[in-house]
Amino acid sequence: MTKIEKRSEKINPFGGINFVLDLMNKSGIVELITSQLGSRPKQAKYSYSDIFFNLWSVFFCGGDCAEDINEHLKESIENVKDGKVANADTVLRVLKSLSTDNEKIVSTAGKEYTINRHDGLNQLNISIMKTIELLKAGAFYDFDYDNEVLKTEKHDAVNTYKHGRGYFPGMATIDGMPVYFENRDGNMNVKTDQAQLLERAYKLLNDNEIKINRSRMDAGSYSKEIVETVEKNSKLFYIRANRCAALTKQLFEKKDWETVEINNIIYEVCTLDYQPFKVNKNEKSKTYRLVVSREKTKNQQVNLFTGDTMRYRSILTNDVISSEKEVIEYYNKRGTEEKTIDILNNDFGWAKMPFSFLAENTVFLTLMMICLNIFTWVKKKVSMVFPEIKVSSRMKRFIYRFITVPVQWKKRSRYIILRVFSSKPYEKLPLA
Repeated sequence: MTKIEKRSEKINPFGGINFVLDLMNKSGIVELITSQLGSRPKQAKYSYSDIFFNLWSVFFCGGDCAEDINEHLKESIENVKDGKVANADTVLRVLKSLSTDNEKIVSTAGKEYTINRHDGLNQLNISIMKTIELLKAGAFYDFDYDNEVLKTEKHDAVNTYKHGRGYFPGMATIDGMPVYFENRDGNMNVKTDQAQLLERAYKLLNDNEIKINRSRMDAGSYSKEIVETVEKNSKLFYIRANRCAALTKQLFEKKDWETVEINNIIYEVCTLDYQPFKVNKNEKSKTYRLVVSREKTKNQQVNLFTGDTMRYRSILTNDVISSEKEVIEYYNKRGTEEKTIDILNNDFGWAKMPFSFLAENTVFLTLMMICLNIFTWVKKKVSMVFPEIKVSSRMKRFIYRFITVPVQWKKRSRYIILRVFSSKPYEKLPLA
């Protein structure tokens, strides 16, 4: 019979969180949070950085909501050197206090919608990314934008086009890293106020000396106002174009199609000089390049518009140098935006928003967006020592391979020692 021996010594099963929080403390993030959001009242026991680190620690330790601090993780987070842990109610109360007023937007059809953005947290995100060198001032980057339905039954959620209640936020990313976020009503038309949103996003980046080389967006950004905004703020742009009668007519007349192979699929491609948008009487229509691809449908169903059995896709661009294949291959890489949304939903709590209202949830969603960027930076640091951690690793792998290690704090003479029960090279990540 196996005997069980109980020990009363405190051992933290999530010892890797010590190294994560130490990296964050040494990076200057604490000082940034204080300088940009200000200090809390003198009687407050916890600073904004304490609250944010508490919330982020939950997700670095495998939790999925603030309540996990009370239920499962308080002792582990307290076991970190100089750790200050608030309860979940305090964390959520502070987040709620940071919310900003909603804005009302009226569409061209006269319908009113609600949006919410947090300029302070969007700026904090960029400041942190520059401080930890995820972005560098003066450098040029590629910019992606998309809207994504976040399904939720919150009090002010409304029906979305995906046949469920939710919000419909817009988010911009660079290399898969979120750089701007605004929350929006779930039933808001994707094009409504998008040009203004993009202008705000580009301005934030430009004010921080982050330059945009190429912008890439789906057909939800295909309108004259949006295209002009994107073109003004980017060297090059690539936007999925919508079909129309004029385009179909030009396709009928096009004879010189080139055959190319992209991802093991054979396409026929061509370039059209195209004037996509109607203009006022005294205004001259602008001509863009339209890169069109077509492939045979698997079921050989006849297209009612073209009269053939081909599926057509087109990309509007001002890139006149790249080949059709290069334009298509570059545009097809925009799937990183959708992957980022998936990571935020499943690894960073976006699928379990804590509040009942849009404005308060905007604070939570933006803070978790910042947490994802910090996670990207932490992985870069850790992967230099731990070969099993990749920059592409998801949170689950990171927790199993790095965070879940038993540790114990010990005092020896004048020293404080972190005893790590593992043969992995944690000693190569020295603590302050």
